[in-house]
Amino acid sequence: MPARHAGSPPPPRGRRLLLLALVLAMAGLVVGGFGVVEAVGEPHPGRHGLAAGQLPAPPPPAPSTPGPSPTGPPRPTPPPPIRYPEAGPQTWRTAAGRSPVLGEAGQLLRFRIAVENGITGIGPDDFADAVVTTLGDPRSWTGSGEWRLQRVGPKEEADFTIYLATPATRDELCADGYDRYTSCRNGAHVVVNVARWAHGVPHYGAPLAVYRQYVINHEVGHRLGHGHELCPGRGSAAPVMQQQTLGLHGCTPNAWPLRDGELYAGRPGHYDDPIPDLH
Repeated sequence: MPARHAGSPPPPRGRRLLLLALVLAMAGLVVGGFGVVEAVGEPHPGRHGLAAGQLPAPPPPAPSTPGPSPTGPPRPTPPPPIRYPEAGPQTWRTAAGRSPVLGEAGQLLRFRIAVENGITGIGPDDFADAVVTTLGDPRSWTGSGEWRLQRVGPKEEADFTIYLATPATRDELCADGYDRYTSCRNGAHVVVNVARWAHGVPHYGAPLAVYRQYVINHEVGHRLGHGHELCPGRGSAAPVMQQQTLGLHGCTPNAWPLRDGELYAGRPGHYDDPIPDLH
């Protein structure tokens, strides 16, 4: 600041006040600057609480109860496909153990279950379960009071064997010429063609499970002394001893020999239906 010459008049009071106000204002900016830094920096817990402009943190979400899966319960694993050669080795796997006696009264017959080697996707135990479930149903032959049936193991004496066979082995066991399509009964051999078990027949119009029940009851019915029968009339249920594998002839599919607790039968006879040229 330049030296004031002696004899110069002092600055007016208003000018001094203006200078003092400028100095104080600049000091406020400096202090305010530090205040801003503190506001946007880390708060001092216990002294300031939350930093300026900071909102309280939201509370943690309450644990939720899992609701039902949007896709529903897991689906059961489908069974593997049944595969087989055209001609198997004519060697067999026989189901072990025995079933309860099926039926309440009548003559007792025992049977074995055998599945030809080379057939995959179904084993002797699986096939045995299907056969026993079908023959033990009250709509089957054991519901008539005339027959009781029991599955036995490979080393036990049996009155007949139910085979699940490849198409060419079917012809060998049935001894009725070249067929490879149908199933049969020949003496103590009750033969289910694995091609029919796996695929059914195209015209049947009922689920494959129903066709399988029909095949078991039809071929075991032959072993019990029943021959082929005819459709009673268009729209009627087919008798189980009708050759439903080859044609329905106006009847509807039916897997059971008993209906309403009574034997259901048609007139004896068979149709001259051709064997389809497929397996």
